[in-house]
Amino acid sequence: MSTNKAGSAALLVALLVFALNLRAAITAVPPIVTDVADGLGLDPTTAGLLTGLPVLCFAVVAPAASALIARIGPYRAVTVALSGVIAGSLLRSLGEGTVGVAAAFAGTVVIGSAITVGNVVVPVIVARDFAPRAATATGLYTSALNVGTVLTTTLTVPFAASLGWQGALASWSLMAVVALAVWLWVTRPVSDVGRPPRAVASPLAAPAVARAVASLAPGEALHPGALPASGSVLRRPVTWLLAGAFVGQSFSYFAVTGWLPELLGDLLGAAPATAGGAASLFQLLAIAGGVAVPAALATRMPMRWVAATMAALWLSLPVGLLLAPDAWALWCSLAGVAQGGNFAVIFTVVAQRTETITQTRQTAAAVQAIGYTCAATGPSVLGAVHVATGGWDAPLLVVLGALTLMTVSILAATRRPALPR
Repeated sequence: MSTNKAGSAALLVALLVFALNLRAAITAVPPIVTDVADGLGLDPTTAGLLTGLPVLCFAVVAPAASALIARIGPYRAVTVALSGVIAGSLLRSLGEGTVGVAAAFAGTVVIGSAITVGNVVVPVIVARDFAPRAATATGLYTSALNVGTVLTTTLTVPFAASLGWQGALASWSLMAVVALAVWLWVTRPVSDVGRPPRAVASPLAAPAVARAVASLAPGEALHPGALPASGSVLRRPVTWLLAGAFVGQSFSYFAVTGWLPELLGDLLGAAPATAGGAASLFQLLAIAGGVAVPAALATRMPMRWVAATMAALWLSLPVGLLLAPDAWALWCSLAGVAQGGNFAVIFTVVAQRTETITQTRQTAAAVQAIGYTCAATGPSVLGAVHVATGGWDAPLLVVLGALTLMTVSILAATRRPALPR
């Protein structure tokens, strides 16, 4: 399919429809969390786990997701991920009372685990099937993630008014059903089980791998033994640099997402609904960031410059709110572009700095396991610092520290690395 332009376009569309579902089931909860908590009899802290548990799954389940993808192939892994989102969304909305609580948390874990498979498999598919256009595919994927987020945060409340909170949460499974139908239709002529590992994903691919592929007869599959041993991806410095970048990115994203409405409410003296609308700039403009990265790279702008630009825009949020809080709309807008764009930068670099499909899969899993482990603590850490200090200066300095780690790491990772020995 990847050698056929029409097939590649169809696969990209299917991948983007899939991406719409990789945050939607999670971000549907916060707008109606009070209704959910009342319906299930949960206190606010326990209800918050319905949003926090999937992030923990992103970290804990990533190694198992990587192993699953290796066993069944990336295309079937997408089918598993979408099926899990559908099943988890329906299970989460089963009922109220004791059974409803158990179903809600079980469904949340299923959703988080299924989305983890999606998080890991997308960089694999991009690196294998869109190698010459990895930046474009990753940028569009990032934008699709944020479109899904905007859809759910905008429409879940009116859905709940008409259908109740259970119907509103369950309704988003229909988007996953559509995505599954599109995916099965596009990939039905192709089985990727047993397909040879990607040998040349970027100009950095090892010559030994290229020679192994060049020696194959037409139609002959590449035996794994023909590939050079690369060792654990954790022995590669670039893996740790990318993990450091993703720690800073994801910690800051979840911390800011969790507390920006309250921060702006205190800053503006605004009602929660008004503050939430102001904070939506941060989410909405991430769509532009996902498009901006491949557009910049298409102009031959070096990846390191693109990464530096996105880092500077991200850093403007804590620095700007500390020094010029009245310009909050500007800082939220710039950081919104940056958080979408920097996500695209990190996973484009994953695709470009790995040599084989196996290495891409393992690197993506490692980066996400480390990053999301730290990200899960972001809202709690920021909240604790806010309570301890009674203001927002110290929490913003925490975000500034995390983003500094991200900046240093991604700039180091985007240097052209030496090939593994």
